[in-house]
Amino acid sequence: MDFSWMAWTTPTAVFFLVIFSLILAMAVWEYVSSGGNPRTGILRFETTRGDRLFVSLLGAAFINLAWLGLVGPNLWWALALSVVYAIGVFRYV
Repeated sequence: MDFSWMAWTTPTAVFFLVIFSLILAMAVWEYVSSGGNPRTGILRFETTRGDRLFVSLLGAAFINLAWLGLVGPNLWWALALSVVYAIGVFRYV
């Protein structure tokens, strides 16, 4: 297959490997402890672990895009902010 259309740099490969690893870890977690641990958080509707992971990934994407547009290409602080956001989502949502 020809993947020359994609800029397969090391950060790009790490990004996709992390996303794949998160999904794989969630699948194993669901297999070991099924049910997804549904709970009602600050949004006042029931969410599972998978829902919270999705919201975390979506929020991290928007945080990084906003950082790129407003601050510039140095994304280390955006990564830190995304991790804090994900911890907040898994804790309170």
